[in-house]
Amino acid sequence: MTGEGFAGGTLVAVLLASLATAAVAMGVTALVARRTGKIAVVDVTWGLVFVAIGWVAFAVGQHSARSLLLAVLVTIWGGRLAWHIRGRALGQGEDPRYEKMLPADSQEERWRSALVRVFGTQGAAAWFVSLPLQVAAATDSALGWVAALGVLVWLVGLTFEAVGDAQLKAFKADPSNKGKVMDQGLWAWTRHPNYFGDSAIWWGLWVIAAGAWPGVLTVLSPVVMTYFLAFATGARLLESEMAKRPGYPEYMERTSMFFPLPPKRR
Repeated sequence: MTGEGFAGGTLVAVLLASLATAAVAMGVTALVARRTGKIAVVDVTWGLVFVAIGWVAFAVGQHSARSLLLAVLVTIWGGRLAWHIRGRALGQGEDPRYEKMLPADSQEERWRSALVRVFGTQGAAAWFVSLPLQVAAATDSALGWVAALGVLVWLVGLTFEAVGDAQLKAFKADPSNKGKVMDQGLWAWTRHPNYFGDSAIWWGLWVIAAGAWPGVLTVLSPVVMTYFLAFATGARLLESEMAKRPGYPEYMERTSMFFPLPPKRR
């Protein structure tokens, strides 16, 4: 880990530019959501806001190889995620998570609540989680073996996320699987390979940023992302509904919730 080439003034500029980017992205998304009447459009923006922050940080920062690498990696991840969610959401109604989260007394009250609880919260979360990208943009030290390790962790995460999504899509496309629980492929090792993959991606990005001081100090960013994926708005919230499906409680007993582990015998 190296510390040369860090510019505090540049970091302040990057932090402010990234915050403005997140605010604009979520503001535009809120307007689209109000026009379409569908809060779930924010899920498509979620991946894209990181892409925007990654490139804004690179442009405002010191144009280092580390910052460029992070921008490219986050673009691959965020672009794939946004495209996948868009395809999954086409022709669907509102996400049940938002229906449950927001008040139903009136459309206006629901909209005002969404501004804070959905768009504002996700904008702030995106800014905080992307701190490794922002801090790395204020450094210009050379890449090394730590960055290579981070790319490897990122690649493991992308594989779990992309392969897990593809396996689930193929499973649902088969009419013979209607009413069944997906417990094949990566889904036999973890009940949420896509969420685990997402977490690993951000740990990989943090490792890359940690190769140059003070990137290591942004460790809370992947910690927060992992917490939300596993315990807050991700796996736990989804399973509160999934557990009601026939066969899912048995699947929970034999399969790791988050971190991939060999499945227990049936």
